[in-house]
Amino acid sequence: MSFLGFGRPQPTSAEKIAAVENELKVVAEMHSRMIKVCTAKCIDRTYREGELSKGEAVCLDRCSAKFFEAHQTISEQLQKEGAARGFGGPGA
Repeated sequence: MSFLGFGRPQPTSAEKIAAVENELKVVAEMHSRMIKVCTAKCIDRTYREGELSKGEAVCLDRCSAKFFEAHQTISEQLQKEGAARGFGGPGA
C-alpha cells in the first residue's frame, strides 16, 4: 500500500514474481527469434564443415548484436510510452 493512501499501491510479491516470469518469457522468445533469423541469414544450409567458417561466425556476431540492439531500442521506447500513459515500469 502507498504511503498515506497517495499514489499507486506497491506491487505484491506475486505481482513481482509474475513480472519477472514475464520478462524471462520475453527474453526467451527474443532469443528464439534471434536464433531463427540469424541462422537462416548466416549459416550455409549444406553444412560442408563441422565448424563455422569465419564469415559465418562474423555474420552471426553482427546479426545477433543488431538484433539485440533493436530489441533494446524498442523495449526502451515502449517503456517510455507506457510511463507516459501511467503504466509505470521497472523504476516505478
